[in-house]
Amino acid sequence: MAASSLLSLMFLISTLLLASSSLSVALSPTTFTIPLSPIFTKNQPSDPIKTLNSLASSSLTRAHHLKRPKSKPPLTKTKVFSHSYGDYSISLNFGTPPQAISFILDTGSSPVWFPCTSQYICIDCNIDPSKIPLFIPKLSSSSKFIDCQNPNCAWISSSNSFSDQLFGCQGCNCSQACPYLFQYGSGSTLGLLLSETLDFPEKLFTNFLVGCSIFSTQQQSAGIVGFGRTPESLPSQLGLSKFSYCLISQRFDDSSESSDLVLYRGSSSDAKTPGLSYTPFRKNPVSNDSAFREFYYVDLRRVIVGSRSVNIPYKYLVPENNANGNGGTIVDSGTTLTIMEKPIFDAVATAFEAEMGNFTRASADVVALIGLNLCFNITGLKFEKIKFPELTFEFKGGAKLELPVVNYFVPVDVGNSSLVCLTLVTDSTLDSVGPAIILGNTQQQNFYVEFDLENDRFGFRKQNCNK
Repeated sequence: MAASSLLSLMFLISTLLLASSSLSVALSPTTFTIPLSPIFTKNQPSDPIKTLNSLASSSLTRAHHLKRPKSKPPLTKTKVFSHSYGDYSISLNFGTPPQAISFILDTGSSPVWFPCTSQYICIDCNIDPSKIPLFIPKLSSSSKFIDCQNPNCAWISSSNSFSDQLFGCQGCNCSQACPYLFQYGSGSTLGLLLSETLDFPEKLFTNFLVGCSIFSTQQQSAGIVGFGRTPESLPSQLGLSKFSYCLISQRFDDSSESSDLVLYRGSSSDAKTPGLSYTPFRKNPVSNDSAFREFYYVDLRRVIVGSRSVNIPYKYLVPENNANGNGGTIVDSGTTLTIMEKPIFDAVATAFEAEMGNFTRASADVVALIGLNLCFNITGLKFEKIKFPELTFEFKGGAKLELPVVNYFVPVDVGNSSLVCLTLVTDSTLDSVGPAIILGNTQQQNFYVEFDLENDRFGFRKQNCNK
């Protein structure tokens, strides 16, 4: 789309005159519970090999972005099936009267945005644009666009220079509406910053900052709700003391099951949730890249495969507290498969090969076809009957994330062969920049996970997340 057309669209929106209304606010409850569902569409690929290849590819693409958030998108294009993102969604009500909008839950970013206005355009989104649920500002009496002179615009303009490029704003000192460009691993979105009312049954939150996107590339039929650590995120804007979720298993079918995302407001002091193992969040590295401030870093001490403690160099486990911010581990609900830099993955793969000496490693051609890096031939055997080596992530303080087999091995048939493939991935083109390990949502499935913001710690326990 030509820049002039984008300008026309954005000016069209910015000229909307929208009145805000005074709202009565109920007393604040302690918690809000929101249904959390895997994202499924009717456009899923029927071939499981294509699904796995797409999951691996989209996870690696996102990893490139998380490690270098301000770099230009890669020149290569990845075919992304709308079903195969492997993400989880929630529904939130914005506006007066409220309009229900679907959002992808993302702990690896902070901005909140939705597809917005009848002018919304989505390129390479693999969905009929007429079927994308849109937020319509002119139907809400509480909608108000934020201008560049509003201090809240700095939340957006400090992380990208798009406003300067588009409107000639210098440090957001102009009178135009506040524009943004958010980039993600699988695409981008642009629009104008909006002040709106977020409506829960128990409470209204006025003056919530949300992006009104009018143009997107390679996005799903939903917005993104950022749960990261910077001021524009939902937890920061609502003043949450903690939040928790339990991700049901993604079997990549059209299941209508959901679990719960729970938001907590008010102090919980130092009280721990029964049955949870805790590890402290690590202080984010002081880096030239402000995006690293959004991430939830944890101190991974060891990776254990069966009886073997994997030898991982210290520099990968602890982020450098300098301009580069290299190393360390983050927890990310928006990445499907756990990503490891190649030296880490190779050490883990070597441990699995040693523990599974009775099985033959699949050829490079087969691995390339599937898109996963490590597969074993189990032809003639049933997946459920095989005793696989256990995979454990041990964190600071002794907390151990002991994964069920289905969280790190997936069965797949290729021709007449039956394989099992490790759902941890790497890529030789991954730079040694930013987090070295990204703990994805596949490895978090069927765990109750708690982000205790007040006490700066990460907690988890095994739990069947299906209601």
